[in-house]
Amino acid sequence: MKMSDIIADMILDMFDENNSTIQIQRNDLASQLGCVPSQINYVITSRFTPEQGYRIESRRGGGGCIYITRAETKSSAIVALINSIGASIDERSAKANIYNLNYHNYIDDKTAKLLIAATADSNLHGLPPEVRNTIRAKQFKQMLLAYID
Repeated sequence: MKMSDIIADMILDMFDENNSTIQIQRNDLASQLGCVPSQINYVITSRFTPEQGYRIESRRGGGGCIYITRAETKSSAIVALINSIGASIDERSAKANIYNLNYHNYIDDKTAKLLIAATADSNLHGLPPEVRNTIRAKQFKQMLLAYID
């Protein structure tokens, strides 16, 4: 098993039914696992993203820590994704977000297929890429909002 998998599993084990927010001391966790603190950062930024239903908050200073909050409901996970999209999104990123939503069972297979089809470059053919990505982001956000209503 890779070190990043071990770190991710250990962080996931810290969550329970009563606790949707955990606090991590990066240096303590790194020394516990025998790795460098940057590996902890890598796992947190790559596996605990808004698209996957997590919010990260970092506190700096003496004894700084990282708070990871897990979205408690499907709606809050989708809202977190909407908030993370920004003003534009390319087809590849939209598709990755849709796959993550489907993988975590926030949307079903049919909805995932519809979202992928709706956000495809072929729908925006002829538009400059920057305009295409802006329109795709607006449409994607609106579709996600309609899904949670």
